[in-house]
Amino acid sequence: MTVPSPDIAGLLQECQNGNRRSQEQLYRQFYGYAMGICLRYSHNRDEAVEIVNDGFMKVFTRANLYRSEVPFKLWLRRIMINTALDYYRQNLKHRYHEDIEQAVQIPDVDASALDQLSHEELMEVVQMLTPAYRMVFNLYAIDGYTHEEIASQLNISVGTSKSNLARAREQLKNLLNRRCHGEFARTSR
Repeated sequence: MTVPSPDIAGLLQECQNGNRRSQEQLYRQFYGYAMGICLRYSHNRDEAVEIVNDGFMKVFTRANLYRSEVPFKLWLRRIMINTALDYYRQNLKHRYHEDIEQAVQIPDVDASALDQLSHEELMEVVQMLTPAYRMVFNLYAIDGYTHEEIASQLNISVGTSKSNLARAREQLKNLLNRRCHGEFARTSR
């Protein structure tokens, strides 16, 4: 079992007591990690910043719920993912959901195309997915949730989760093919 370093344990205790300096220190120390998680679930950087800030507010107000048996980063990750899901449910829940009958089974993207992409480039392409597809893809393919867990988290049917994943894969395949053939330029940098 991993025990948090005295610095983290002390920071969490101080955060729980409302110490603003400790909150700022914890925020600065884990901002990049939290932002990396939230960027995957958000439409743009501004949304990600809002989710990160909401997530840290939960960390500060619920620091007493942290258990030292769990590594702090895993606990923080769970809070950030749940905050992103809350944001999604509040703002985009009814957009882009598709029925299972419309789903088509799509083979996975060719591994050789993926081998040519950096992590940053792949995340750029994932960001191009519609919000519902991106949410399901991230939860299933990156964070390891089951379709049943995704359906429960997003208040959708298991069939819709499977459909959104299939359509996300299809969109990714098309986007990656276009990228490999130089049909669109990088949107960042």
